[in-house]
Amino acid sequence: MTELTLAPAPLPLDRSRHMVFVAYHQVGLLDLTGAQTVFWAASRAMSERGLPGYQLHTASLEGGLVQTAEGLCVETERLDQLTELPIDTFIVPGAPDICQNLDNYADLVNWLRTASRQARRTASVCSGAFLLAKAQLLDGLRAATHWAMCDTLKRRFPSIDVDADAIFVQQGAIWTSAGVSAGIDLALALVEADCGREVAMQVARDLVVYLKRPGGQAQYSQLLQSQSEDSVAFEHLHLWLEQNLGDEKLTVERLADQARMSQRNFARVYKLKTGRTPAKAIELFRMEAARRMLENSPRNIDQIARLCGFGDEERMRSTFQRNLSISPRDYRSRFTRAD
Repeated sequence: MTELTLAPAPLPLDRSRHMVFVAYHQVGLLDLTGAQTVFWAASRAMSERGLPGYQLHTASLEGGLVQTAEGLCVETERLDQLTELPIDTFIVPGAPDICQNLDNYADLVNWLRTASRQARRTASVCSGAFLLAKAQLLDGLRAATHWAMCDTLKRRFPSIDVDADAIFVQQGAIWTSAGVSAGIDLALALVEADCGREVAMQVARDLVVYLKRPGGQAQYSQLLQSQSEDSVAFEHLHLWLEQNLGDEKLTVERLADQARMSQRNFARVYKLKTGRTPAKAIELFRMEAARRMLENSPRNIDQIARLCGFGDEERMRSTFQRNLSISPRDYRSRFTRAD
């Protein structure tokens, strides 16, 4: 296992930090601009306090216009013109087709391998982890990427401990994040580490995003997952299920009635379309609702268990242990952060 490189201490608050966002052909637009907007907003918040914020640079190997995957072109500086600056952080966004075209980025990978040594920290957003992996910056480390690319990252770079659940992961001076919008969560965490929680909270409020998605929180919800699978016929059922989880008498028979199908046919078709039994779906939806309440609600564990339809704390505890290998109390302790 590679020894972690400890991140140097952050610069004092009275000094600007140079942040370099690495652009390249077909880069993901939100991967690039989501995190960038967080640091821009943080600079405004720091200015209100009479303190310097971040100096933001969007740069590419050649400089000039770079076309994003979405078709919008962004103006960039040349990366080699920034080498004399005291770079605080490199942010490496991902691209939709990076897995298929990774070998095309050899020059950028070589540059990253060398230039990252000059910065206090290096971070990737989404599939940008593949560029860090190719540059051998993730060898022996735990890392995150888009959940749909985790298996590919693990297969192509077996020395990396790929965390398929994490929103973001810090390993010393290296940070990696999950898919696309998770770059915003990563950037908020970096701002909090640099400027303190008060500034990060102000940025989160200004951008109307959550600050409470800790790095180890699961990447996707059961409802979102159900929408992404071959289960269009059950979209309305899943929404109804979300609204009726507190009913302890919620049964497969009631779901079948709601879907206007016989219980036997419903159980067969549901398993075929979603990959899980209706009973398992009820369990997972309840567990997700409980997770949200554990993260954000002051209610006690037993109240949450009843509100989510588990009936009592013990039944909820068994469900959490079976699916997450953690108790509800430990989950709350790990994922709740005081404002």
